[in-house]
Amino acid sequence: MNQTTAAPLKGAIFMVLAGIAFAAANAITWTVTYKLGFKAQSDAFWQYAIATAFSLPFIWKQGLAAMKTRHPVLHGLRIALSVLGVQAFTQAFASGMAPWHVVALVMTSPFFVMIGAAMFLGERVTPNRWAAATMGFAGAMILLRPWEGDITLATLYPLVAAICWGGASLITKRLTRDETQTSITLWLLVLLAPINGLFSLQAGFELPTGQILWLLLIGGVMMFAAQHCLTLAYAAADAAFVQPFDDLKLFANIAVSWLVLGFAPEGSYWLGIALILAGSLYLLWSERGGQAAALPA
Repeated sequence: MNQTTAAPLKGAIFMVLAGIAFAAANAITWTVTYKLGFKAQSDAFWQYAIATAFSLPFIWKQGLAAMKTRHPVLHGLRIALSVLGVQAFTQAFASGMAPWHVVALVMTSPFFVMIGAAMFLGERVTPNRWAAATMGFAGAMILLRPWEGDITLATLYPLVAAICWGGASLITKRLTRDETQTSITLWLLVLLAPINGLFSLQAGFELPTGQILWLLLIGGVMMFAAQHCLTLAYAAADAAFVQPFDDLKLFANIAVSWLVLGFAPEGSYWLGIALILAGSLYLLWSERGGQAAALPA
């Protein structure tokens, strides 16, 4: 295998491994919060605190001086949206919603990014983008089933996470115009766990013990491994090539939900999953073929 072929293949493998690690972390979050009754806010704090601890060598190497920025407000808003997304995501698991269901709904995030980019960054929304968004939202509606009258706050948590993370992605896109990737990464690594800690304190801080402690340690390791694999994937190959492999995390979550937790999609839920996946892949495909459309009008 020559070097030209090996690099993209390596990127794809790392992206798939990241999805598997995220799926394992999600199963642990569901078990700790829903099955064992640990508070969702405390779970979010401990998992990300443990993952941050593994990132300390990187933080130490770069130094806090690398966080120097001309846009502290944008960084703060990005982190606030990221934290709110984490909190909503964790609350969805605590409500008992199956991990595959949560992840499928969170995968609508690119469509919110598309709409936000049109509204706030002046990007043109092409017919291809509208078609992708329509497929994605149709899939979300099949998963939410509003016509059955079963929509509750708990079922909306994944969409709240998708919107928050979509907003954080838009701000990241804006920051990359004149901020280094190191600065953007450091702001998130340094502040994400402490702000999650404030949510945990407000909800009644819990110290993990026994089985919960071991599960949180494993979950933190999985979260760090997932983030590290993502970094390796983007370093090995172009983002446009590896991004479609990120969507495979949905199947990793379905497999883990079924094999470990005993949950599996049934009936028309598969149609909703297929529409969200198709919309996401179509959006990626159309963007690769028409980068000019992504520039401000």
